Amino acid sequence: MVSGADIDRNLEEARQLLVQAAGMGARVAVLPENFAVLSTRRMLECGRLEIGTEGPVLSFLAEQAAALGIWIVGGSVPVATRPDGSRIEDRVRASCVVFDDTGRQVARYDKIHLFDAVVEDAQGQYRESDTFEPGEEVVVVDTPAGRLGLAICYDLRFPELFRKLREQGAQWVTLPSAFTWTTGDAHWHALIRARAIENQVWLVAPGQGGYNSERRRTYGHSLVADPWGRILSELDEGPGIVTAELDMDRLEEVRTRMPVWDHRKL
Repeated sequence: MVSGADIDRNLEEARQLLVQAAGMGARVAVLPENFAVLSTRRMLECGRLEIGTEGPVLSFLAEQAAALGIWIVGGSVPVATRPDGSRIEDRVRASCVVFDDTGRQVARYDKIHLFDAVVEDAQGQYRESDTFEPGEEVVVVDTPAGRLGLAICYDLRFPELFRKLREQGAQWVTLPSAFTWTTGDAHWHALIRARAIENQVWLVAPGQGGYNSERRRTYGHSLVADPWGRILSELDEGPGIVTAELDMDRLEEVRTRMPVWDHRKL
């Protein structure tokens, strides 16, 4: 997607893409980070409407999952409560919320690693910690496509998280993202392939890709990588759909032929 500040427009684009994906036979659909709103100014405003398991965006995801009969991994949504229900007063959390094909919320992961960095682009500096409170919990959930580990964008640079996901049985990992064009061009493919290879997991990485505002350009290159690190399907920029079949027999073959998990020493 190429989301901006207009929440209604973003949700309508997401709806159209979800309908298209379901029509193509998808059993699980994964949206990118900040799919409903990609605007620092509007993030807190949007997040304060998302309380507990309810709110305009969370309700939208539940409704689409039930109407289409598919599982939805909800990219990231700004949410004003913690998983225990307590309110966040000054910030929000970036939550990846998973809904089953009846519209029931079955998992929530709050982004652990926040992007505070200086980047040589038009925006210059990013400080997610000004808007977001970090999460603490590693989250995996069983889905029709296998046992899923959840991560978001900047998490990609922290291999220890992916190790913990594999330890908890992850067979595939989703990485909804909004990588900057500059950092994506330098590191996106290398890091995704590395995380897939070293943990022997499928990696599904839908990204924002295009000019989200006058100052912000995201890298895109939404893709699916297999446990051998091969990129099976990819979309460079713009709204669209990437599909792949996650072959768990292939996963077990890779893990059996090269049992790196059993060879660890540290």
